[in-house]
Amino acid sequence: MEAMTKEQIFTEIKAILIKLFELEEDKISPEATLFEDLELDSIDAVDVIVMLQKKTGKKIAPETFKSVKTVQDVVDAIYNLLHEGA
Repeated sequence: MEAMTKEQIFTEIKAILIKLFELEEDKISPEATLFEDLELDSIDAVDVIVMLQKKTGKKIAPETFKSVKTVQDVVDAIYNLLHEGA
């Protein structure tokens, strides 16, 4: 997966959240918090990381996700991962 825009990454993450957790699309916004607004737990977060690793082909360090609070934080983390050393 090469050089996706943040908008494309958001679309991918939204699709994963809908597929894995049957969330309503209109609940998923960049500002939505993963644990409060979307009611995900730490196991759910691991599932999201696994799906993103498959999509990106990149290893995502657990530390990367320790500070993630919102959907936009996930987008930014994936964007930065894809553009490392670019």
